[in-house]
Amino acid sequence: MFPRRIVPSAVLLAALTLAGCGGQQPSAAPAAAPASAAAPATSAATGAVSITDPWVKTAKKGMSAAFGTLVNNSDAEVTVLSGSSPLSPKIELHEVVESGGKMVMRPKDGGFVIPPRGTHELQPGGDHIMLMDLAQEVKPGAEIAFTLTLKDGGTLEFTAVGKDFAGGKEDYQPGMKMGEGNG
Repeated sequence: MFPRRIVPSAVLLAALTLAGCGGQQPSAAPAAAPASAAAPATSAATGAVSITDPWVKTAKKGMSAAFGTLVNNSDAEVTVLSGSSPLSPKIELHEVVESGGKMVMRPKDGGFVIPPRGTHELQPGGDHIMLMDLAQEVKPGAEIAFTLTLKDGGTLEFTAVGKDFAGGKEDYQPGMKMGEGNG
């Protein structure tokens, strides 16, 4: 397993790119992001909030998704309400759930809740940051800037690395059946 790495907000200004998420866990964890810094980004109102091992699925066009582990080092619950990136004009926080005997992807009502002193996993086949209408191709090793907006008004800025992922064959249109497209 690769070591966990916390990406600081200072890395946010890197170049951008992204692509659709997968429905299975990778057989091995994606490689850690380049080790340029290790301090957590913070939210003024809730304390230290960070993300470890952030990555984005490579894609030529269309959609992609970002993954990693959100970390809350404070004693209060933190909620991520939205996200933005120069790579995509439309970003949604998504979940994958069973509906009518099928797995579907949809926007996550209420955002991502990170418990006090806890974590929230963003992973293929689960919660993820969905990027729609990519502005450019996401290539392996690309550095993609993100800003997440928290319920308390704070933000978390980070850079995710483009990674190839040969996971499930999902269709990344919201509400569509999983397993029919090729994410």
